[in-house]
Amino acid sequence: MAIWKQDTSLERLNGWSANTMMETLGIRITEVGDDWLRGTMPVDHRTHQPYGLLHGGASVVLAETLGSTAAMLTLDPAQEVAVGLDINANHVRGVRSGTVTGTARVVHIGRTTQVWEIRIETEAGELVCISRITMAVIPARVVAPR
Repeated sequence: MAIWKQDTSLERLNGWSANTMMETLGIRITEVGDDWLRGTMPVDHRTHQPYGLLHGGASVVLAETLGSTAAMLTLDPAQEVAVGLDINANHVRGVRSGTVTGTARVVHIGRTTQVWEIRIETEAGELVCISRITMAVIPARVVAPR
């Protein structure tokens, strides 16, 4: 049974990234399941650190993008929104090129907080980074839309 309260069309979700860091880094939402969300990010000059490896911060951007997007989809945006409260990431494998894929899966959906786990993998399915994000659920009136 799907946990989403909003339209999950890929066109709509990727439209949220226009003129943002996600667009700059090439992050795209690619799949939506009943209780998970998947997206990709290229490993290239935009996402490298000086040694030519995927920058850990870029992995965190992908993780936060997927977790935040998933959290928002479980809410009625006229009533409440989700904002990041805490994120952590363990970087377990270096990547020099290609595309990484992140999958956000729900751990907890509560009245005031949500927790999501995001696994980022290579094209061969090797774990690159595992991240967990905690989202605060706040009244929509607190945050003005851009």
